[in-house]
This record gives sequence, C-alpha cells and structure tokens, in this order.
Amino acid sequence: MTGTGIDMNRPEARAVAAPATYHPATSSARATVDRFQPYVLSILRIMAGLLFCEHGTAKLFGFPPHGAIPAFGELEWFAGTIEFTGGALVALGLFTRPAAFIMSGEMAIGYFLFHAPKSFFPLLSGGEAAVLYCFVFLYLVFAGAGPLSVDALLWGNRSPDGAKRNPGSA
Repeated sequence: MTGTGIDMNRPEARAVAAPATYHPATSSARATVDRFQPYVLSILRIMAGLLFCEHGTAKLFGFPPHGAIPAFGELEWFAGTIEFTGGALVALGLFTRPAAFIMSGEMAIGYFLFHAPKSFFPLLSGGEAAVLYCFVFLYLVFAGAGPLSVDALLWGNRSPDGAKRNPGSA
C-alpha cells in the first residue's frame, strides 16, 4: 500500500496463517465415515433400484395396483419395461452403469414430457421423484455399483471393458 507508510511487499509485513489444529476425534469420525462410504453407495443403489423396479411392476403386472396396465408397445409399457428391468439390474448391481444411464435418460424424458409442461417447479408439477431418480441414476453412472454388487463379484476392480477402476468402486 502506498501513502500509508506501510509497505505490504516487505516479508515481515505478510500475514502468517495460524497452524491447523489437529483434532483426533474429528479425524477418527471422518475416517469411520470414509470407510463406510462405498457400502452406503451400495445401499443407495439397492434402494433406488428396488423402488424403481416397483414402478415397473405396477405398470407391467398391476402390482402394487396403480392404474391400468398399458398395452404392449405403448409408451408407458416401454417405461414400465425399463423401470422393471433396469431397477432389477441396478438393485442387483449388474451392468449398473449402462442400466443407470438408460434409466436416468428415461426420467429426464418423462419429466420433460409429462411434468415440465404443467409447471416450471417440480413440486407443483409432481415431478420431484422424476428429477431425483434422474440425478441419482446419473450419479450411479459415474460412481458405479459399489462393493456389494454382482459387478464387483464378476469384475472385481475392473470394469466389463477391462479398464482399471478406483479401489472401492464397482
């Protein structure tokens, strides 16, 4: 700074950051949380897959009862097929990334075809579940299935295409 009599370019005038304080309890808690992260990813995948599969069973088989069963070839029949098959695959952790990619796309299309025309806001258009499923499945495309999956059993630390993965992801 000029004109104030203080020269900020002098080494002795520079601010010195205080050393970080080590908190063993915080570090231990973080290590515990970090250790469970891959398993919680697997639990998220399993629950999202099962809930999504339920939408498919309702559309294709009428269980649980939820409206009329669509005829073969109708748009809702295709949606039910993706939901049932993809939901089962994701719940099992088998071909998780491609299945999640397709299901994420289905939810994006479903949102823009049926919910967005009603209102810009998902809460008002009834599209919050579609948006949430879309982004959970998009996350699974990049995160993988986790250690509690058929993918992990079949390919271990390798993807089906042979590429090496980070430890703890499947």
